[in-house]
Amino acid sequence: MPHLERGIADCESRILVSARPRVVWKLFSLLPDGRFSGTAFCPQGKDIAQLLEQCTQAILMAATLGSEVELLLRHSQVRNMGDAVILDAAASAAIENVCDNLCADLAALFSPRYLTDRFSPGYGDFPFSQQRELCDVLDVNRQIGVSLSDSGLMLPQKSVTALIGISDLVQPHRHRGCPDCTLFETCSFRKEGKHCGHN
Repeated sequence: MPHLERGIADCESRILVSARPRVVWKLFSLLPDGRFSGTAFCPQGKDIAQLLEQCTQAILMAATLGSEVELLLRHSQVRNMGDAVILDAAASAAIENVCDNLCADLAALFSPRYLTDRFSPGYGDFPFSQQRELCDVLDVNRQIGVSLSDSGLMLPQKSVTALIGISDLVQPHRHRGCPDCTLFETCSFRKEGKHCGHN
């Protein structure tokens, strides 16, 4: 086990050395028809409607670890699949940490108002197809160097987009994970042995 622990520690260190975290966020008023002010963006789905039910404003955010981590992950998949698995897990934890830190900063910035949990395209019934709209509104390519593949996947892969509601009322925080998702039974990610990044 000490060998495994040293391997995990080494992979974590390599991710931290390679990571170049970048974030972008914008604040919007919520219009009566559900659109975000100044845009044509109108998030769809019952989950989003419930999330923003008591909110008057919302934030769109995006974060990435950068292209250096992407290169590290690709190289490891060729050289050592054992390391590749650990590096991928460490990178996933790192981008979640970046997002958590951003949300903590935003909560402090907008206090004494309250933030909802962050919610990403593809989670629950928030259509993954709206990923491109969200990225266009934030101009993620120019702002943080993130592009989208034809299928809508973000490149670098260790990148996250989400929306967060802002309310004058205390907001409940949801359990995060597959069993609590409204798409648990039909989720295409879960059927492929993957996840959307929220478990």
